[in-house]
This record gives sequence, C-alpha cells and structure tokens, in this order.
Amino acid sequence: MDLKIEQDEPRFNRPAQSTLYQPAVALSFFKTFGTPEDVAAGKPIFVENEGGANIYSQGSKMYLLVDGEVAISVGKQVIGAVGKGEVFGEIASISHLPRTATATAKSACKLISMDEPRFMTAMEKSPEFALMLMNIIIGRLRETIANLTSAGRLSDKDRWNRATIFERKLLADLEKAMEDTPPADHPAGKVMMKEGDKGLFMYVVREGVIAVTIDGKTVEKVGPGGVFGEMALVNQGARAATATAETDCSLLAINRADFMKLVKSKSAFALSLLKALSERLRYMTSKYK
Repeated sequence: MDLKIEQDEPRFNRPAQSTLYQPAVALSFFKTFGTPEDVAAGKPIFVENEGGANIYSQGSKMYLLVDGEVAISVGKQVIGAVGKGEVFGEIASISHLPRTATATAKSACKLISMDEPRFMTAMEKSPEFALMLMNIIIGRLRETIANLTSAGRLSDKDRWNRATIFERKLLADLEKAMEDTPPADHPAGKVMMKEGDKGLFMYVVREGVIAVTIDGKTVEKVGPGGVFGEMALVNQGARAATATAETDCSLLAINRADFMKLVKSKSAFALSLLKALSERLRYMTSKYK
C-alpha cells in the first residue's frame, strides 16, 4: 500500500555531519558489500514495526541513498529527511529489533541496501566506516533530543532507558588495553559531565550506577559494563546530557585518542558502541508517539 506524502510539508534539517563523515567512503563501502535497488516515488522503503523476528529479514537492512529524497516518519508525523549520500535504516540492522520509523521515497530513489550478515563482515574490513556510522547516529540523537526538549516531551514520569552493556570479556579486554589508565573511584552525587560542556572523555562503568539526565529529566541509568559520554567524544560536539553518580562508582575514562585506537583495532568495541547508540536512539525516538 502506498504511503501518502504531503507536498507542502516543511523541509527538515539533515543530521549533523562532521569531518568524520565522507560520502565517497560510504559509497565505496556500500558498493562493495551492498545491493542496488530502485524505489518509486511514494513507495515505502520500510515501515514502522517491521522486522526484528529474524536478523536475515527485510527489516534488518540498512541503506545508502544514491539519488532522490526520503522522508522519515513516526506514526503520521514526519520527523526528518534523508538526502543523497546519507545512510539510513541502520538502527534495525545493528540492534536486531523492529523498525522504529517508516521511510518513504519522496521522489524516485536509487538505493544501495546491505543486510546484517554483510554489514558484520564489512565492519571488520572497514573500521573507519564504524566511526562515520556513529557520527550519523549521534547527529540523529542530537536532533531528536533537541526536538523532544523544545516540544516538552521529556518527562520525569517516563520510564528511563536501561543502557546496553559490554559483555564481560570485552570489558576485561578494554581494561587490559587501558592498563596505563586504571579505573578511578567516584563518590555518589558527583557530577561526571554537564550538558553543554566539551567532551574530553567517555566512561565505562565498572561498578555502581550513573544517572543520565537531559533538561533535568532522567532518561537513562548506566550500570556495570555500560558506557556514557561517547557522543561528544565521537563528533566533538557539546555534551547532550548531564551524568551524575547515583551510587559510589568505579569508572574507566577513555580519551579521544585512545577511543580512536580502540575503534580501529577492536571491531567488537565498535559494534558494541554502535548497538548502544542505536538503542539509545530507538528509546528517544519512541517518545515522539
């Protein structure tokens, strides 16, 4: 069934892109591992809630838009747009969960699709693409947070998100790789980062619980193996949230230089971060409903 796109709908801002995102590299990545597809104007590329039951299903594909324009909507509300050279649909592919939004071709589109198995193989051969994908997701997160905050859709009554955690083996590998920078203890009540500040570190929680707030509303609680502060580290933007130690905590701090080394040398680290960012975006997008 065709999805109707209103001709007079406003033009939405693209997700922020830093110098980490290189369209030519993304195109080469998708051309090497993906499959070309054509979609007629007005046709859905994927729809909200599809996929998730099987990681090899249609719902697990991600896309690069080669030509045309795509509208992204939740329910009946258009929340964004995709332009040439941009990647979309990556959340379901990374998280293995149903789609949180609908993508519809606003004009005739040429796409390159990539399913989950090919993506996992490609990531090991092209770690630099992981950084670009993180940047795309973070750009969408920042845009979503700004929209939700301005519309007053964040509430203290909302159930907060439970952060994705690293597996124990990966956490042990990180500590070994960071043995020159041992974990540090922090008391309950300590503010680890503030909205608007420059991001110098991301943190991995070894022990304790961190409460993450946006505009004074709790949106996430991060326990052992969880991470926070990675958004500002990736795209070097201002902190999008405040993080406070809810209990006494032991944290591993990772600066940008070490972060870049880990992404390029440990594909499991990059994939775990992508999953954490994807699930965070899924959670924030759900608040549009």
